[in-house]
Amino acid sequence: MSVRPSSRRQRQPLRASLGPIADLESHLPEEWWSTLFDPLYLMTDGDVVENEANTREEIDMVIAASGMKPGDHVLDLCCGQGRHTMELARRGFQHLTGFDRSRYLIRLARRRSKEAGFQITFRESDARFFRAGVSTQDYVMILGNSFGYFANEEDDKKVLAAVARTLHSGGVLVLDITDGEWIKQNMDPRSWEWIDKHHFVCRERELSDDGDRLICREVITHDERGVIADQFYAERLYSAERITKILEEAGFRHIRQHGNLQADSARGGQDIGMMSRRLLITATAPRKVTAQPEKGRGKPFEVAVVMGDPRLPDTVKLGGKFNAEDLATVEKLKDALAELKGYKFRFLDNHQTLEDDLLSQTTDLVFNLCDEGYNNDAFKELHVPALLEMNELPYTGAGPACLAMCYDKSLVRGVAASLDVPVPFETVVRGGDQGATLPSSFPAILKPNFGDSSIGITKDAVVYDYGALLDYLARLRDTFPGRPILVQEYLTGSEYSVGVIGNPGQILRPLPILEVDYSGLEAGLPRILGYESKWDPNSPYWTQIQYVPARLGDDQQAQLVEYSARLFERLGCRDYARFDFRAAADGTLKLLEVNPNPGWCWDGKFNLMAEFRDLSYSDLLRMLLEAARERLGLVTAAADNDKQAEAADQAASGPANG
Repeated sequence: MSVRPSSRRQRQPLRASLGPIADLESHLPEEWWSTLFDPLYLMTDGDVVENEANTREEIDMVIAASGMKPGDHVLDLCCGQGRHTMELARRGFQHLTGFDRSRYLIRLARRRSKEAGFQITFRESDARFFRAGVSTQDYVMILGNSFGYFANEEDDKKVLAAVARTLHSGGVLVLDITDGEWIKQNMDPRSWEWIDKHHFVCRERELSDDGDRLICREVITHDERGVIADQFYAERLYSAERITKILEEAGFRHIRQHGNLQADSARGGQDIGMMSRRLLITATAPRKVTAQPEKGRGKPFEVAVVMGDPRLPDTVKLGGKFNAEDLATVEKLKDALAELKGYKFRFLDNHQTLEDDLLSQTTDLVFNLCDEGYNNDAFKELHVPALLEMNELPYTGAGPACLAMCYDKSLVRGVAASLDVPVPFETVVRGGDQGATLPSSFPAILKPNFGDSSIGITKDAVVYDYGALLDYLARLRDTFPGRPILVQEYLTGSEYSVGVIGNPGQILRPLPILEVDYSGLEAGLPRILGYESKWDPNSPYWTQIQYVPARLGDDQQAQLVEYSARLFERLGCRDYARFDFRAAADGTLKLLEVNPNPGWCWDGKFNLMAEFRDLSYSDLLRMLLEAARERLGLVTAAADNDKQAEAADQAASGPANG
């Protein structure tokens, strides 16, 4: 992807420009690059980065400089919408992979590649942490001025280190970056241009205080709607000498410069900023010494699986205890985990001896599947990861702070609203509050503010008048004394679940979106996934509700994935989480719930979403484990990663991802 001063759209409501600013750098977001590349980027920069002549000329120069041939394995890092990768495919290259941080551009690249009939793998990933295997690539390209975004130069060095790992000895990095010295001398401090018949952009530029980066501001305006973006971003300005030194420090050899790249604008004579003059550099990867066999290599990866305690009461489950269905579900889990090569599992479900059991044997990773909570107390769900942290044991899934936050439904709603994620109208009735102003808009739904597994939500929770509201409110207060009660807008549209696997800054993969099909539910029953749907096999909610792939357009699916990604990062979710949404009467998709420790059972929503992508239960469990291992840096001991990576690619190629 490329950067020039006409790119970023803030994901926020339209607002007036900030006006005159004395210091651009003070307004620069540290991670400006994480939300920059969206549809507005292609509109503002399309004259350069959607310019087929530019792309052909750049690939001509890349091939001439590097010597790459159609049979080579080529990885396009920071590939954007895949223009360079697809140009190589047109020329007969077959082993092509693209990585980019922008979910929007990766989805677009996948769609365009599929329409063209190309077999290209596109993955979403941060350039510092991408995973393409060790010594698997002949060439890695970083084109279109996509190097130098990070606030800290050490992060640029992390990118080069990741590239060096991926290239085999003798593999070649092809780097296309702005000519920093030339830009310092020739930058235009202010300019403006028409983007199309209705939009124009005004630009400002200045050097950072240390003279190391070019800080850019652009104000994009619609001729009728006014300012639609006022945004800031930056790039480190490398001279030819400085980038050569950094490459040498990273171990690269035979560093050569191959002249300059000069982009043209399809709009003719316009300001193309940092795309105007770029250096084209090739560098040979560091020599790799054949590693000696490690002590214990081939030893299985030791995983302790922590679960609920079947010996103890469980007030959430039907009958207040583990039943036959729960025990059968555990056996299915054990069978699926037994299919994973390279792992050795032990199962810990006795909470009285849990800490001693955890410490009695060597454990490489704890698979935290205890969604029941410590001692089967839902309020103590966060106590399990807290125990693991106190004993410095690495584990899968969310930490204590995230679980505590997400257990408070009203708090999650407030966080979502602050992120511009639509939420239902809601009133919180505190425990013992007799003077609360109750809503008079119906239908409404009542639920405990603290609770899991739809506890307290039954068919009677949906109310259609004030009398029914008061009756169910009294019932909830009797059942959950002192607990706040939510009175929410009852959403009558379709209901969806988004499953996400991975971690921000690495790879965050959505599974295909699930839709709840209520069409078979008998008349007169409210369309909700209440307690009966999860715990009572004799209920019509158990037998008559179906789960199907979402019947939504690509734009709406992309919107749900975007909402989920925002919440995942802000709430501190890790490795995997589930986000439930429902449409209001006007079609607005609103958040119902965030579950950072979702059900792992074979017939639960998460596995159903995986099945929509033809993934097995074992594939899903492997993906959850590997997401944690990648986050924790425990990937080198993996004995069988290829199948997981393939499964992840399949999961990331569905409708939710273009």
